[in-house]
Amino acid sequence: MTSPILSLDAAALSLRGNAGPVEILKGISLDVHKGETVGLIGPSGSGKSSLLMLMGGLERATGGTVELLGQDLAQMSEDALARLRRDHVGVVFQSFHLIPTMTALENVATPLELAGDRDAFDRAAEELEAVGLGHRMDHYPAQLSGGEQQRVALARAAAPRPDLVLADEPTGNLDSANGAAIVELLFDLSTRHGATLVLVTHDPTLAGRCDRVITLHDGTIAA
Repeated sequence: MTSPILSLDAAALSLRGNAGPVEILKGISLDVHKGETVGLIGPSGSGKSSLLMLMGGLERATGGTVELLGQDLAQMSEDALARLRRDHVGVVFQSFHLIPTMTALENVATPLELAGDRDAFDRAAEELEAVGLGHRMDHYPAQLSGGEQQRVALARAAAPRPDLVLADEPTGNLDSANGAAIVELLFDLSTRHGATLVLVTHDPTLAGRCDRVITLHDGTIAA
């Protein structure tokens, strides 16, 4: 088997609370390979979102190691880590995090422009077409429904052709119909671009669509 795209070895995360350090993740060891789809499930507070943040370098492990594309995230500067995320990681949150003063097209194109992509707007338009928003490119977030805003967020994550897509409860703020559509688009993204997908969800049926399901409990892998 090829080297994993993502490798965690005894990764731990401890955050400072009012009463002292709080252990969020306790020695997570896990390999994820290119093209895999992985579902993370578990009760609220089990550490799912925190694990996703470690995987994307949005939080730094306080113990153990996290390697992405063979690079030890703990050894990277903030600038180098930001470039790694920009070029190789797409993130889709429960909240859409769109820039309200930019159109859908501008929201998707901006990260590409910052990366120096000369075809930023062409690629952004292509991804918006792929998520069914070719007719809404010039609309601002306030003019879009929640489902449409999440489609823009998904197009933004897909546009740089990331190796890894991290999705944290991407359907949490949507009704069932829009949520189902976003799920189909996420898996289609993985298929179209060969991206590895790690998906946090409370829905065991949705998680069951992934190649592998990992259950967290109290900051550890339970199953």
